[in-house]
Amino acid sequence: MVTGVSLLSRIPVRLYAAAVFGSLPVQAALAADPADVIAATPIKHIVVVFQENVPFDRYFGAYPNALNPPGEPRFVALPGTPSVNGLTEALRNHNPNSANPHRLARDTPSGTRDNPNGCGSNHGYTPMQLAEDNGLADLFVEHTGNHSPGCDPTKGMGYFDGNTVTALWQYAQHFAINDNSFTTNFGPSHVGAVNLVSGQTHGAVPPQPGILEGTLMANPEPTLDDCPVSDPSVEMTGKNIGDLLNAKNITWGFFSDGFKPTDRLPDGTAVCNKAATNRYGYTDTVYDSGNEAFQYYRSTANPHHLPPTSVAMIGHQDQANHQYDLDD
Repeated sequence: MVTGVSLLSRIPVRLYAAAVFGSLPVQAALAADPADVIAATPIKHIVVVFQENVPFDRYFGAYPNALNPPGEPRFVALPGTPSVNGLTEALRNHNPNSANPHRLARDTPSGTRDNPNGCGSNHGYTPMQLAEDNGLADLFVEHTGNHSPGCDPTKGMGYFDGNTVTALWQYAQHFAINDNSFTTNFGPSHVGAVNLVSGQTHGAVPPQPGILEGTLMANPEPTLDDCPVSDPSVEMTGKNIGDLLNAKNITWGFFSDGFKPTDRLPDGTAVCNKAATNRYGYTDTVYDSGNEAFQYYRSTANPHHLPPTSVAMIGHQDQANHQYDLDD
């Protein structure tokens, strides 16, 4: 399931490349051959694909109808494929925003208007509310578009289709799309990540003594992580979905690129400096502790990024505490 919402009709939720897996109760999984285990429902595993900073319409607004221009991978939907709550004909051609949506081509040269790399949208707490404009959703270009020199503030209105994100559209042919998703408050990436795992963002406690709990509205890093990107930091109280899965003895895990330490300090503190370069030549560190929402909660955090004790223990309770690298 790819989770997100329409940029043009609802609050955009940030998406992050990670996955949550749930499977059968531990006792059943360990006691019998997996082929012999009968689940309470036909569903034995759930995989959630969660990518940062990408609203639903960016990937799936045109689903299931791709343009199919020459030279790009073709996508033809299966008969009976339902449409999504995405870019209708009116939203495409008579959008209430100051720019209509535009398709992002597969191989757009760097530096042109349609280059999807760089100049990302502003997902701050206040700009998002201003862009939503009391429900009219018509001021995204003015308030969340990037107006920096050299950037095109209409780029946030761009979208891919089945020729450009072909794999995701193929997944959607066989699995579920969450095209209507709602969060408990506006805000940037880390707020969306915490909403994903807990359904609410209250209970933020700064590390300074004597400060009362509050509601998360900005991008602080988790106090319970050796690899914060910046200050300040907070710890979240309350329960998350991991606690609920543990209570039912259901195996699960959250997998983040770059979670595996690249080094350790003499005291055992993890160093997370894995970097990657994308097709446009942009290099960045891949791990951001604030997008690993389970790290905010003491019950599910793996502060020192300890590996699972064995492959067989992935999903079960051990020193990794259900938090893993994508390599796992």
